[in-house]
Amino acid sequence: MVRVKRNSGHVVGDAVRVQGDLLTRGVRNTELRRRDARGGLHLVAANLDVLGIVIAPHAPDGFIDRAIVAARAAGLRPFIVVNKCDLPGSEELVAAVERTYAASVPVFPLSALTREGLAALKAFLAEGRRGAFVGTTGVGKSSLLNALCPQIDLKTAEVSGYKGMGRHTTTVSTLHVLPEGGELVDTPGFRDFGLVEISPEELAAHFPGFEKTRELTCRFRNCRHCSEPGCAVVELVECGEIAPERYETYIVLLAEVEADEEERKRKGWRKS
Repeated sequence: MVRVKRNSGHVVGDAVRVQGDLLTRGVRNTELRRRDARGGLHLVAANLDVLGIVIAPHAPDGFIDRAIVAARAAGLRPFIVVNKCDLPGSEELVAAVERTYAASVPVFPLSALTREGLAALKAFLAEGRRGAFVGTTGVGKSSLLNALCPQIDLKTAEVSGYKGMGRHTTTVSTLHVLPEGGELVDTPGFRDFGLVEISPEELAAHFPGFEKTRELTCRFRNCRHCSEPGCAVVELVECGEIAPERYETYIVLLAEVEADEEERKRKGWRKS
C-alpha cells in the first residue's frame, strides 16, 4: 500500500506508476474541475468519459446548465439522472427535464430506493464508460451508487428539514467498478457548480438547447449570441425554435462567464 499525501496533486481516476513509495502520474485525458461558492477551484476527478448530473424533487435550481457546459468543455458526455421518482412531485420534474433537455442529453428517471428505472442506467454505464455523479447535497448520489454497486455500502443520511437538503455523507472521492460493467467515481456533495475558466465562446458552443445552431451559421465566427447582427441563435429565438426562457438563462450565464473572464484578465495584469 502506498500512502498518498493530501497535497500530492493526485486525484481519483489518475493513472499512476508505482515505484516503491513513489507515484508517477500519467497524462490526463480529461479533468473535471469545479468552482465552489467561495470562488475556490477544485479538481474533482481525472480521465472520465461521462458525467451524470443527479437531481431530485425539491433540489435547488440552476445546477443542470452549468454542469452540462462544464462537462462538454472538459470533453465529457453529460447525462441527467432524475432520482427519487418515488416522491410526490417527481412526475412534474421529469416532464420538465425531458421537455428542456431530452433533445440535448440522455435523461434517466429512476428511484434508487425502489430500483425502478435503474436497468436503463446500468445498460448505459455498462458500455465501458468511466463516469461520476455530481449533484447538490441530498439528491441521493450515494444511495444511487449503492443501488448500482451494493457491495460498497456507502453511508447515507436523511434529508434535513431545512430546505429539503441532505447532510454531507461523502467526504472523499472514490472509484468503484460496477458489476455489469463501467466505473463510477463517488464525489462529495456540493451545493453549487460554478463554471471554471469557461470562455464565452465555449459557453455559446456547449449551452444545452443551442444544438440546432450547428446546422446554421452566425455572421461572425466568434458570435456570443447576444447583440451581434446575423446571429443564428437570436433568429431561432425570434421564430420560436428556442424557448425565450432558455435564451434568458443563457444570457445570465454569459454575464457570469464574461465577469469571470474579466477578473482573470485583471489578475493576470496585476501579476505581470
